[in-house]
Amino acid sequence: MKTVNLEGLNPVVADRIGPFLNDILKGYAENIHSIHIVGSAVTPDFKGKSSVIHSVIILNKMDFGFIKFIASLGKKYKNRGIAAPLIMTPDYIEDSLDVFPMEFHDFRLIHRTVVGEDILDSLKINKSNLRLQCEREIKARLVGIRQNYISSLGDKKYLSDMLSQSIIGCMPVIRSIIYLLGQEPPIKRHDAVRRFHELTSIEADILEKILAIRANAIKPSGEEIHHIFEQYYSVLERIGKFIDEHQL
Repeated sequence: MKTVNLEGLNPVVADRIGPFLNDILKGYAENIHSIHIVGSAVTPDFKGKSSVIHSVIILNKMDFGFIKFIASLGKKYKNRGIAAPLIMTPDYIEDSLDVFPMEFHDFRLIHRTVVGEDILDSLKINKSNLRLQCEREIKARLVGIRQNYISSLGDKKYLSDMLSQSIIGCMPVIRSIIYLLGQEPPIKRHDAVRRFHELTSIEADILEKILAIRANAIKPSGEEIHHIFEQYYSVLERIGKFIDEHQL
């Protein structure tokens, strides 16, 4: 019989996600392979009410009835800061490691298994595939933030929110590059950014500044946010060139 193990979790995370996990096991325990909490909820970067809890549910076999069941819980648990979980099977994971190596690398690095067997800890990530996705991700992100900058029409809040979202999307790339350079990536975002700087000499101050914006630790003026965007864009370009030149 599968049970929920929340030992060692941040008490706020455990309190918020515990009822959600119990609801899942009440109706679908037999088809649950495992459930894993991923992302900031299992790191020191978790900020309580302002942070959303992300999870991965692995089924023994895909079941549309289960997907409908999870959808029915959405309204109830969205208000508790529970994001819609990713739903996979072991076969899907095995077949997708070459397509999404960066995401699975981050899952392997940052997760807590709360139900069933820890399948994520033993994932084998091909470094060539990981390098290729890092390059693709940076180039796509450059295109995306250019378009978002144009769409912002100079709106300070829009730009601030866009930068806050973008830096979180870049963290798996940063951790992946650290891994490709032969080191174990730090879990905490600021630590990962600093280690990345030590290994690549690419400026980390602007990345840390955007993390501070995301945490509401600083509130730049309208003029400053444009300057921060320019610096961030330049750093992303340097990261892309680093990947190209070093053929990690």
